[in-house]
Amino acid sequence: MTDIQGVAADRLRSFIERVERLEAEKADLSADIKEVYAEAKGAGFDTKTMRNVVKLRKLDEADRREQEELLNLYMGALDGTPLGDFAKKIASGEVTVTVGEGSKAA
Repeated sequence: MTDIQGVAADRLRSFIERVERLEAEKADLSADIKEVYAEAKGAGFDTKTMRNVVKLRKLDEADRREQEELLNLYMGALDGTPLGDFAKKIASGEVTVTVGEGSKAA
């Protein structure tokens, strides 16, 4: 190894090259994920909702339950307001909201 001002150049180069390879792999994976979402959107699925499902599935049961409880708490705080009443209609399926062209969320 060549030491340059106390730095092992070969070892440093190895770390840098490993990071560069991983960054390239990460970019490839991101492109693949983007293609899957595009395919799902073309099949009529709402990708925003899909991303939310993926995010929620990453959480453990306790964290997921906490998120649900907070959402219910916040929606409950809106009771009696036009926004709260509308949110309840959406949650019950009484109203369907068009999110984007060809996609729907309920």
